[in-house]
Amino acid sequence: MNAPNRSELFVLEDGEKAVEILEDTKIPNAATIKVVKQDHTLANMLRAQLLATPSVLFAGYKVPHPLQPYFILKIQTDGTITPADVLSQACNRLIGTLSTLEAKFKREFSFKDVEGAVVSEDPYGVPSTGGPTWAGGRDYLDF
Repeated sequence: MNAPNRSELFVLEDGEKAVEILEDTKIPNAATIKVVKQDHTLANMLRAQLLATPSVLFAGYKVPHPLQPYFILKIQTDGTITPADVLSQACNRLIGTLSTLEAKFKREFSFKDVEGAVVSEDPYGVPSTGGPTWAGGRDYLDF
């Protein structure tokens, strides 16, 4: 089979750098960043965080081939901050956002474990609204 060993998709080799930053010589205040052992998930979140920054003029990424676990991120700024610094800030904001999401997720599911809380749920974990169901207690998601 053509697929690589699964461990090759996320484990760094000896001496392999997780991030390589190359300054772009043709475009002012721009850089090309290669992030290895990651995919669209991280790339798209970083791109969104970068585009939310006012000093970023351009941020985009590409995954050259689906069997090669890396992506290339291009960043251009207005010159008030370097692309490496704005990437660092975007990573810190993304970590903060994900930490907040995790805390909210844990808080919501901690309510589910409260003793004495009686909530009737359907098989999908959704609180029952008492609305009509199909014959046999099934709904459209069972088909």
